[in-house]
Amino acid sequence: MTEFNRPTLPDAIRTNGATPNPWWSNAVVYQIYPRSFQDTNGDGFGDLKGITSRLDYLADLGVDVLWLSPVYKSPQDDNGYDISDYRDIDPLFGTLEDMDELLAEAHKRGLKIVMDLVVNHTSDEHAWFEASKSKDDPHADWYWWRPARPGHEPGTPGAEPNRWGSYFGGSAWEYCPERGEYYFHQFSKKQPDLNWENPAVRHAVYDMMNWWLDRGVDGFRMDVITLISKRTDAEGRLPGEYGSELEDLPVGEEGYSNPNPFCADGPRQDEFLAEMRREVFDGRDGFLTVGEAPGITAKRNEHITDPANGELDMLFLFEHVDFDCEGVKWKPLPLDLPKLKSIMAGYQTAVADAGWASLFTGNHDQPRVVSRWGDDSSEENRVRSAKALGLMLHMHRGTPYVYQGEELGMTDAHFTRLDQYRDLESLNAYRQRVEEAKVQSPESMMAGIAARSRDNARTPMQWDGSAYAGFTAPDAPSEPWIEVNSNHAAINVASEFDDPDSVYAFYKQLIALRHERPIIAAGDWELIDAADEHVYAFTRSLGKERLLVVVNMSGRTVDLPHDTAELVATGVAEPDIIITNYNASHTVVSLANGELDPWEAVVIQL
Repeated sequence: MTEFNRPTLPDAIRTNGATPNPWWSNAVVYQIYPRSFQDTNGDGFGDLKGITSRLDYLADLGVDVLWLSPVYKSPQDDNGYDISDYRDIDPLFGTLEDMDELLAEAHKRGLKIVMDLVVNHTSDEHAWFEASKSKDDPHADWYWWRPARPGHEPGTPGAEPNRWGSYFGGSAWEYCPERGEYYFHQFSKKQPDLNWENPAVRHAVYDMMNWWLDRGVDGFRMDVITLISKRTDAEGRLPGEYGSELEDLPVGEEGYSNPNPFCADGPRQDEFLAEMRREVFDGRDGFLTVGEAPGITAKRNEHITDPANGELDMLFLFEHVDFDCEGVKWKPLPLDLPKLKSIMAGYQTAVADAGWASLFTGNHDQPRVVSRWGDDSSEENRVRSAKALGLMLHMHRGTPYVYQGEELGMTDAHFTRLDQYRDLESLNAYRQRVEEAKVQSPESMMAGIAARSRDNARTPMQWDGSAYAGFTAPDAPSEPWIEVNSNHAAINVASEFDDPDSVYAFYKQLIALRHERPIIAAGDWELIDAADEHVYAFTRSLGKERLLVVVNMSGRTVDLPHDTAELVATGVAEPDIIITNYNASHTVVSLANGELDPWEAVVIQL
């Protein structure tokens, strides 16, 4: 593991309750989606050598940690989140030697590497699952196998063990003729859930994690790690199974019930995470663990991330990116700013005494935030809103995560045809909701996919204005695996890198402020003017120092809300402006007039 070479917070400043302060308290993490980052061999897919070639760019940006989405060997059914061999690199991305080179070169630059860990499920092509198809094999109960429902012929409709649906559409059960039973998969049918109740499964996972840490990786981002403990009755039966004492939820509009309440944050969640900490991380220094945490409340986040409980360093919570829709993600709604503020306040206050927060608005599963909550209809609005949204997020207490291209203000793909999409979830959802269940019209569903598809975040990184945005050579033998965004000629690294007014330059400032000012990383947080529908305002305080953060989250000029106006009533001078997405003189005038211009965002020293 590399030595951390950024300024760290003094131990006199309390962060998450650990002593001494963890190195990541004022760090910034950058997520790389490898297949879309940089292609060096012209096959249309990004690769490990491509990431290595761009390390100087990432070091210049100022980030501290690189999180790689999965690069393990995989059939790529779900873009690598279906792993067939945890101890090898998929040829799509390169070799183990390429991974070793990336680790070495990143560490030379003081950058840490965190790998995606996908252990709620494997690929159905993993050797463990192949062996599990035999009831006589030692791996027979490494997955969730169940017989057909009594009175039904195995493999026929209605014979599934219960009515659970997959999050990717269709039944969550797949019949396996070789074994004569069904296996459970919360996601794709090629992603069978591992049975964490079996200690052999857990220790095989821990052995693999130790193998990677010994090889030099600096930690793990743990995919849907809060789905590993399932609720069963006293006889080990799942809800809705024949004879189960646990009642299932009602069937929904697509014809299936929801397994999430019975799989998220299950009864042994804390036990499993604490065991992992002991078996893998005890005795090691310099690592980072962050868990993707569907179904976890802010209060539970406090417990899991409290260092006294020995589980994880931080979690990704999802309420703030799940609420702006009408029941399902494919029916998006406009941003309800007071609701967003309430959710974020819940996150912040839950870890005021112990634990830690992760800060994100984008990742490989979310649409581009500038298209979602900002305004990409014009260049001026795109730049202003991208900066405003970045400032809003980075001024919270916690660890910020930047998703590749976010620092450029990259936008949604704006695809118009279904054949332009590659995302398994989107394509399955269209088939399930439009063609099979007929619960959404084609036009409405296409609009929903355009706004929420995971492919919005997966178009190639925009390095320059050439034919394929510099992701791959203009004369490469293969086109990129997914279309390059049509606006890449205007939005790219080459055009922003040396532009002091660019989104990229603004993100560099935000990242530097977190390194330089302990109040931003660890100061107390307090929401003000919670009910205002346009302005997001809060204070940060540490000792005698106090900051005011004010963001106009709309595309029109708005009045400062009451409490915010009171805080600046005595006047703000240019030296009081820590950062603004306009310029200091402009923002001083705005504040003096008791208003903010469209997307105006500022941090003020009080």
